[in-house]
Amino acid sequence: MLQLGVNIDHVATLRQARYRGLDHGEPCPVEAAKIALEAGAHGITAHLREDRRHIVDADVRALRAVVTTRFNFEMANAPEIVEIAIELKPDIVCLVPEKREELTTEGGLDVWGQFEAIKSTAKRMRDAGVDVSLFIDPDRSQIEAAAKTGAQFIELHTGPFADAFRADGAGKSEVDRLANAAILANALGLNVNAGHGLNLTNLRAIFEVPYLQELNIGHSIVSRAVFVGLEQAVKEMLELMAEYPDA
Repeated sequence: MLQLGVNIDHVATLRQARYRGLDHGEPCPVEAAKIALEAGAHGITAHLREDRRHIVDADVRALRAVVTTRFNFEMANAPEIVEIAIELKPDIVCLVPEKREELTTEGGLDVWGQFEAIKSTAKRMRDAGVDVSLFIDPDRSQIEAAAKTGAQFIELHTGPFADAFRADGAGKSEVDRLANAAILANALGLNVNAGHGLNLTNLRAIFEVPYLQELNIGHSIVSRAVFVGLEQAVKEMLELMAEYPDA
């Protein structure tokens, strides 16, 4: 079964628009996580950025206490955040690139370019009992590098697919890239997740990508929740994901 990890960063973004720098505020991302899990989500994803622009330290500590399924901690490979992850012991960390000026993650990790640093962090996480995923573009060289770091998972960056789908209503060339990447990753022993820009309109198009285990989706679910509520938004996504063919 294709699983859903609900990214709650955008709930925190809404809170910080009014309450940044304060120790209270609404909406609460932890309460959002509880609602998503009660609606059937398989896990919760949160990204603690170095600049704390949305999720903050108190959020991830509270999430670790309430998420009893799968807590996916997105993070840059930065010393301060690595130490927090080691202390926190989420179920899995997903290493992502991070730039201060970007609104959201814009591309995959350059695993070859940061190979030794990523390999070292992956070992520390595994030694602490934490699974490791790398957020990468569907590029052969990056997948091969990921397999050599000791990470157990990759998360394929579906942003270019989402952009292509919006432009032509199919995104076929990007679907093919994702499918080929998933096939290679599986052959190299990597588990395959995916995420970025996925929504109710484009999701069926990536059902051609084999070996997918989990989709991490945030913005479209939170956006849909404005109109139908978070519980319904999660259920709608799960209903559509149930159409994904078993490998």
